[in-house]
Amino acid sequence: MKNFLNTTAAVLALSTAAYADGHTAVFSDMQFDEAMNINATEMVGMRVYASEASIENDMMIVANGETEWDDIGEINEILLTRDGEVQSVIVGVGGFLGIGEKDVAINMSELRFVGEEGETDDFFLVIEATAVGVQDAPAYEYNQLTNTMDDGEEMGAWTGPDIAMDGFARITPENLTTEDLTGAPVFGANDEEVGEIGELLVTDNGTLDRAVIDVGGFLGLGEREVAVSLDELTIMRMDDGDDVRVYIDASQEALEQQPEYEG
Repeated sequence: MKNFLNTTAAVLALSTAAYADGHTAVFSDMQFDEAMNINATEMVGMRVYASEASIENDMMIVANGETEWDDIGEINEILLTRDGEVQSVIVGVGGFLGIGEKDVAINMSELRFVGEEGETDDFFLVIEATAVGVQDAPAYEYNQLTNTMDDGEEMGAWTGPDIAMDGFARITPENLTTEDLTGAPVFGANDEEVGEIGELLVTDNGTLDRAVIDVGGFLGLGEREVAVSLDELTIMRMDDGDDVRVYIDASQEALEQQPEYEG
């Protein structure tokens, strides 16, 4: 019996070690290195500059040397591949040219990290491009609204979710006025409140066309206005009252990634 217990204990010890190794191998004992690493959260919001002159990665410029470049905008998003590689940075550009801001995708390989003499902890993000080249760059379009069927045909945007609520009935936009819907709370996936109807867009013949959802403000974040078609919404009204609730088959994160409505 003693030998059996000793053998069992040895097997348990080995299997426990193997289990631990198998479940900790995905983690790395990484130390942040300022010379090599940068947090993605630090890059979002950083300004990006365009230089017509050739720029080398990790080159140094004199103080205020960035004034020789065009400040084209800031990073709004970082795009990864499913392999975990940074593919592009999404930059909102346009202000310096006096045109409406648009998002453009810049290949990560084209982004240069440029330091300033005497500033070891600071750097600039620069691309080699002309002002005209930036203006003519194709707009980056988020496509989370578009679904694709098995045959490859696009289905279009979200469709209104199928909702059943005690004391509420589903109604169509034709039975509502802008006053009924403006300010109504909007609920998304998992019945989370994602925003509210801030504005209704009406066609020339006076029919309701689209709804502008104010996303994010109720959480203390900066609101983002997103326009959606009324076909994407399910509208519920209380049987014995004027309470209106709006549902959309999307999360707050998905809505925040849509192009912002500019009325």
